[in-house]
Amino acid sequence: MRRGSPLLVMLLALPLWLLALYGLRFIFLEDSRWVGLCAETSGDWQCQLRSWLGWLIHFSVLAWAALLAALPAFWLAGRVGARLALVGLLLGLAALVLYSATLGAFAVVIASLRLVRASPSESN
Repeated sequence: MRRGSPLLVMLLALPLWLLALYGLRFIFLEDSRWVGLCAETSGDWQCQLRSWLGWLIHFSVLAWAALLAALPAFWLAGRVGARLALVGLLLGLAALVLYSATLGAFAVVIASLRLVRASPSESN
């Protein structure tokens, strides 16, 4: 695999990830049809999933998970740090889209800084 291939894959995957997250937000969480349906019959699996996502958003679970991945990734060298930063970036973008913008933005910045930082072997 060429050296630029992972970057190209990431640049193609991130917009797809954002599209999926915005679809989840606007079609599943904010659509008034789901609000009415889940108010009437809250036992359906779709309503349970919507409720579970609501609790995730309320307690900022995605944002805290993104921070917990991005902070150690910033100091870890090599592939482990880069992969952990990528997880932090994906979770941070999910937190940004799903209403946890403050902590999510911090995690996205830290993870992005780690991903663009050259490893010591590349700087020679």
